[in-house]
Amino acid sequence: MKRFFLLMMSIWHQQLKLYITVALTGAVIGIFVLAPSYDYINAREQAADPLSSIGYVFTQVQAILMGNISDSNLALITFYAQIGSMIGLLSLVLYKLIRSRIIHIEYLKTELEKDLPSIIRQGEGPYLEFKSSLRWDMAESRINRSLEGVILKTLAGFLNSHIGGTLLIGIADNDDIIGLEKDYSTLKKPNQDGFEQSLMTAISANLGADLCHFVHILFHVIDDKEVCRLIVSPSTRPVFLEQSNTPKFFVRTGGGTRDLNIQEALDFIAGRWKRVK
Repeated sequence: MKRFFLLMMSIWHQQLKLYITVALTGAVIGIFVLAPSYDYINAREQAADPLSSIGYVFTQVQAILMGNISDSNLALITFYAQIGSMIGLLSLVLYKLIRSRIIHIEYLKTELEKDLPSIIRQGEGPYLEFKSSLRWDMAESRINRSLEGVILKTLAGFLNSHIGGTLLIGIADNDDIIGLEKDYSTLKKPNQDGFEQSLMTAISANLGADLCHFVHILFHVIDDKEVCRLIVSPSTRPVFLEQSNTPKFFVRTGGGTRDLNIQEALDFIAGRWKRVK
């Protein structure tokens, strides 16, 4: 738990530095652009016949830098510094939301254009994995809830990757089409809706409700058998999965998924989320 705390502190520290930098940049813009511009507009309204707009703003900026400002102007400058900081922070949040949405849509568009049989023929790899079932143990012919943890582990690895990935449920490791019939029989609603609801509930409860929109679920019929296709977009934040009461950070390596130790996770997160998303 101490390792997890240190990792989260590192993540929060990186995000805090980003927001502080944006807020300070906005404050500088407020002081040296918004405040002098306001003075210029106010002078024009009072018919004070000031210099040209650029010259007037330059004069005001010079006065601010030399500390030649009155108490009333100081209050005004402080006000515009706060306005600039707020605008900067709001712009950052809006930019991250819009960019995340655009990346998500473009990724889905690219994946949906791919033909599923051709995807299966490619075999498993860094961005593609097959799972026989969600909770039905094929070897023991019984319900095995621990299999959900294997699915979630793979999803966490794709979410933490740079470009996401695709998980196919109902396909064996040797590319055989198994279907979802056995999984359906374990559900209260033994159909696609019940299967999708179970998946989304597991994702929300174990990975985070905010991550559900990064996982797009489709159903296909191949050889008269239904297969579930999960198209996973890269997450905008680090994703952890708790196992044995310990939060773990998973990534894709080759054709598998593994958890990183604390130093590996710190290095990976620093590179993966170091830029504004």
